[in-house]
Amino acid sequence: MQTTLAPEYAGTADGLAAEAILRKCVHCGFCTATCPTYQLLGDELDGPRGRIYLMKQLLEGHAPSRKTQLHLDRCLTCRNCESTCPSGVKYGQLVDIGRRLVDAKVDRPASERFLRWSLKEGLTSALFAPAMKLGQLVRSLLPPSLKNKVPTAQNAGAWPTRRHGSKVLLLAGCVQPAMLPNINFATARVLDACGIETLIAPKAGCCGAIKFHLNDQGGGMDEMRANIDAWWPLVISGVDAIVTNASGCGVMVKDYAHLLQDDPAYATKARRISELARDLSELLPEIAPKLRGKVAARAGQIAFHPPCTLQHGQQLRGGVEQHLADLGFQIKTCRVEPHLCCGSAGTYSVLQPTLAYQLRDRKLTHLSEMQPAQIASANIGCITHLQSGTDTPVRHWIELLDEALPTRQP
Repeated sequence: MQTTLAPEYAGTADGLAAEAILRKCVHCGFCTATCPTYQLLGDELDGPRGRIYLMKQLLEGHAPSRKTQLHLDRCLTCRNCESTCPSGVKYGQLVDIGRRLVDAKVDRPASERFLRWSLKEGLTSALFAPAMKLGQLVRSLLPPSLKNKVPTAQNAGAWPTRRHGSKVLLLAGCVQPAMLPNINFATARVLDACGIETLIAPKAGCCGAIKFHLNDQGGGMDEMRANIDAWWPLVISGVDAIVTNASGCGVMVKDYAHLLQDDPAYATKARRISELARDLSELLPEIAPKLRGKVAARAGQIAFHPPCTLQHGQQLRGGVEQHLADLGFQIKTCRVEPHLCCGSAGTYSVLQPTLAYQLRDRKLTHLSEMQPAQIASANIGCITHLQSGTDTPVRHWIELLDEALPTRQP
């Protein structure tokens, strides 16, 4: 695609990066066929090809409007389009640039600004945990729209205390410890059973994704730098990997090298962090053989929903299903639209609830066709979003392994 940048963008970092991405697009339309919002709305401007055209217009000097902003807002950033693009267009990077440039020119209504500010500051705040605990205490009294976002309180059990020569650093996350703490505890117990010690850096916080994708990209990058500072002493000491058990966090941590490449103080460290980053499922080839013969898989069909951040963002497919099946679990991915987003997409289910719940119900319809005893996934956002629409338990796959262990080591 030929692009002639407007003078205000020519030679700028955003302009040069966007132009390089745009030039790879041949407008073939393969991406449109797999775009969730296009499937729902049937509007070319609510598909990747149309959004790319809107961003091209902006970069060539056309004034964006609220309509431009709306079509970019409706994008889930699921990156399904990247999986189907034959030309290797980095759409996720392009839409981050496009949203930032549009928001610099188009004012949002005060209500939108307040909601977005509340999400990016509230979800990453130290006040989130006590607020969640309060919400869980009064959960039965909450209206459905809030109740959907407040899971029932969990007893996460004990964190293992044994020491091992092999050590990994786990990103605890910003909302996961308060919402579904058992995911992190289950991760530590399963790894402990495989002779791997799980460390957490107390001063590490949000991976940066929430603020970054709400157009506070500076704030998101500050959180990335804070995490690097918190992790670096442990990296120096020789941890084997930085593990994420929320695939949305994982795709962001793996992108630290790209996002901080122009920061002279952090570029080298960020590159090392990204090299060490592993989704928890990437450890399965190592840990599954150590669990063979030890775990007692519960009977019943498990329907696995691979999050977009796992299958499209990190390009990891099939590993969870393969290794859990080898360990005796009856686990399958739905045959219909396994690639399609469930509608969670970080804060999307709050900002675009109508589309998000339509996608949730569509996904649950396909998952329910397997008549599963449980639904498994790999990202806290997908888990809580799907659970809001079904009575079938929705859990992280690591929790299934954890409960299948013969004993939980103290």
